[in-house]
Amino acid sequence: MYIRFVNYLDRINQYRKSKISNRNFLIILAVIVGILAGLAAAALKSLTHHIEEFLQSDWHWKYKYYLYFIFPMIGIFLTVLYIKYFIRKTKFETGLTPLLYAISKKSSKVEAHNIYSQIITAAVTVGFGGSTGLEAPIVTSGSAIGSNLGRLLGLSYREITMLVACGAAAGIAGAFNSPVAGIVFAIEILLPEFTIPAFIPLLLSAATAAVVARLFYTQQLFFLVTEGWKVNALFYYVILACFIGLFSIYFTKANYAVKGLFYKIKHPYTKVIVGGLMLGALVFLFPTLYGEGYITIKGLLKGDYQAVINNSIFAGYNTIPALVVLFTVVTIFMKSIATLVTLGAGGNGGTFAPSLIMGGLIGFIFAYVVNLSGIAQLNVSNFIVAGMAAALGSIMHAPLTGIFLIAEITGGYILMVPLMITTAISYAINRSSQKHSIYTKALADKGELLSHEDKDTTVLNQMKLKYLIEKTYPQLQMNDLISVKMNEILQSHKNICAVTNELGDFKGIIYIEELFNEMINHPDKENLQASHLVKPAPNAITENDDLKMVLEKMEQDNVWILPVLTAQNQYLGFVSKTAIFNKYRALLMRQNDYMG
Repeated sequence: MYIRFVNYLDRINQYRKSKISNRNFLIILAVIVGILAGLAAAALKSLTHHIEEFLQSDWHWKYKYYLYFIFPMIGIFLTVLYIKYFIRKTKFETGLTPLLYAISKKSSKVEAHNIYSQIITAAVTVGFGGSTGLEAPIVTSGSAIGSNLGRLLGLSYREITMLVACGAAAGIAGAFNSPVAGIVFAIEILLPEFTIPAFIPLLLSAATAAVVARLFYTQQLFFLVTEGWKVNALFYYVILACFIGLFSIYFTKANYAVKGLFYKIKHPYTKVIVGGLMLGALVFLFPTLYGEGYITIKGLLKGDYQAVINNSIFAGYNTIPALVVLFTVVTIFMKSIATLVTLGAGGNGGTFAPSLIMGGLIGFIFAYVVNLSGIAQLNVSNFIVAGMAAALGSIMHAPLTGIFLIAEITGGYILMVPLMITTAISYAINRSSQKHSIYTKALADKGELLSHEDKDTTVLNQMKLKYLIEKTYPQLQMNDLISVKMNEILQSHKNICAVTNELGDFKGIIYIEELFNEMINHPDKENLQASHLVKPAPNAITENDDLKMVLEKMEQDNVWILPVLTAQNQYLGFVSKTAIFNKYRALLMRQNDYMG
């Protein structure tokens, strides 16, 4: 059955190649990806909101509010169970890091289960109160649609990667009804180098997803009422950008710290209990932390400056400005902790929405305090919007995405100049301290990040030494007679051979030219043993060494070939500059295809 299906697909591919050019076919597929990703975005949002509505409004029980303390734990627990028993994986990475890894190291292969598993796990996590966003899961789901559709139709790496980017753009467009931001996101995060033709599939995919999602959700996410921006307020936007830039550095470092803490907890259910209880306590004290948290920003944009403290146990003090300020500041830091705890404990989601919430709250509290002090009178809504763009751009290292996303979802194109200033400055501050974003640092540390800034190092880091080991070189043991092994040496056509003991431990090398000279001139050539000719290798490498270091050793010793050993000094073979350069050239050509 499977073979028949593969043959049927092959016939379809042969037919379409004769009728449709690859470029036009890619455009058709981009539209299909847009439709499917738009439906996925609508399904994720709908499922999440239905869970939230059921828990908060539809389910009536006298003591149900006591369960809000454990709702987040329940959501994370269900997510972990689903991953273990339905996806059958012990490790389920969240965020955009796995997607970037797939592009860099797995030929843009995104596992098919991500199409639906991201939707289910994210909806359960966030619907039950997990303090994360839905955007990263929908991006991964859309990218999985593009990846698997391309692989199913036998497309090239370059074309599959383009469909992955189309799925990501469509996911953002469908989640926020913001096609321009979706395109910019795909280019900034997934396609750091691109050509103009790449825009066409991205445009169609994002636009299609936005149309499909709009069939299900017609309301704008945020409503911004503004008279524009004033020149005398630019100084305050700069100050706000500095605050957010510093906060983004804190958030990045907190991300690694919290991940490290949960990494030390080996048992998954212990993580669920510890993280769930922490999150439940935070949500109980700070209701704004429940789920995505957009409702709080909506309230602030409408002028309800007590939206952060309302519904909390401190709501009775919402008329005291100083307490509102203090509560909001604490909420900002607790939101960062709640998000990272949710992900560390095993929940699914991303830092997209939390970045917007934290940035919006910083913008609000900054303008609110300035207004209370009487130093100036700032438009609070404008600063909320600018804070959202700046936080997203600096934390994700995607300033253009932050600017265009906020302009689209708020209708605040009139604020483009403040958005550009705050986002650029906050991004520059973060970048001065953090070369990589929270999504790319782990990959960069392992040399697994596809980057155009240092292409040579990037390509070398993608290459694995173990696949370049040549095992056709003759291998002699110390007591072997050269006369007995001569035919084997001649047939190998190599200029060097390895010498080991009976256990396979590496002892050195013999140069074939010197061997021939000895066989001609030695008085007892019939009894000449390998041990008489062996010489120490100029250097040796292990199978786990990175190729940049291997090339440095070759340059240092002025050699073209080196033996490869295990950590226990067992001989494996040789690696040559020729093999490294041939593989390097092939990968570089593939990257050029990808970037083009």
